[in-house]
Amino acid sequence: MKILVIGPYWVGDMMMSQSLYRLLVQRHHSAQIDVMAPAWCCPLLNRMPEVSQALAMPLGHGALALGERRRLGRSLRQSGYQQALVLPNSFKSALVPFFADIPQRTGWRGEMRYGLLNDLRTLDKQAFPLMVQRYAALAFDRRTMRSAADLPTPLPWPRLMVSAAEQAQALSTFVPEATRPLIGFCPGAEFGPAKRWPHYHYAALAEALIHRGYQIALFGSAKDQAAGEAIGDALPADARGHCHNLAGQTSLEQAVALIAACRGIVSNDSGLMHVASALDRPLVALYGPSSPDFTPPLSHQARVIRLISGYHKIRQGDDEQGYHQSLIAIQTDRVLSELETLLAPQEEN
Repeated sequence: MKILVIGPYWVGDMMMSQSLYRLLVQRHHSAQIDVMAPAWCCPLLNRMPEVSQALAMPLGHGALALGERRRLGRSLRQSGYQQALVLPNSFKSALVPFFADIPQRTGWRGEMRYGLLNDLRTLDKQAFPLMVQRYAALAFDRRTMRSAADLPTPLPWPRLMVSAAEQAQALSTFVPEATRPLIGFCPGAEFGPAKRWPHYHYAALAEALIHRGYQIALFGSAKDQAAGEAIGDALPADARGHCHNLAGQTSLEQAVALIAACRGIVSNDSGLMHVASALDRPLVALYGPSSPDFTPPLSHQARVIRLISGYHKIRQGDDEQGYHQSLIAIQTDRVLSELETLLAPQEEN
């Protein structure tokens, strides 16, 4: 069976979609799964053994580009796809499978997609409370999938593959200090500082870990570089040489290899948090106004710290630096304690 998946646009969503691919392979052992997604997602897809081919979507997230989508769809008509699974809920995301004339086009109803999708599902958000469940449900006939209780138990969680050689190469390139084990921090987050644990808390945690014999790597995109610099600047002079600001310095592929090589990760609610979870790294995930109730880290090695309940607006923070009070209130000692508990089995070996 040959399946085209129109994949998500965000790192965290892309990671959670792997559960769907794993289910498809379990159900159809000879399935060929091709995933069309933004080019920057391809390093993630290439590390998912269930994905046969990553197809770079040449159009931007906000572009309708009807003519281009028609040409792209028609170029796929001879590819032999029997089913398309459309994961984003937008109207435009369903256009390529429609123009490709793929016989079965499956997805949630979303933005007025009648006709574009001929296997249209109506989502009951209470019945499928987690995003990973909503993706996974698309692997099954809609008549048998009325709620998350109908899904297989346990769901196969996302798992990326990174070889030991790739980890060693990344370490030698970016973190040449080989004598200290590496702890990774992911201090960035979408929507700005309101979803970020304050830089001064990260600095205090980094100082404590450095004094315990670790070194620190700060991961993120170029827009997170300033946050990384703030963490480094807040460290005492004798600790700064053991803290490496790699935000904006690595490709996503290199960052994945480095995260896989870390002894543990501390992260805000971000795409890299889900990458660390899919690499099954010991992970402390810090949540404030955003909620883990919809998109939690999917790993038994993950611990979530959140001091509030319910959903809160995340566009702005409470203090002059834009941090949310619920994240300010998470103390360094609590995070260090959770991380050390996760690291203990490794330290004993």
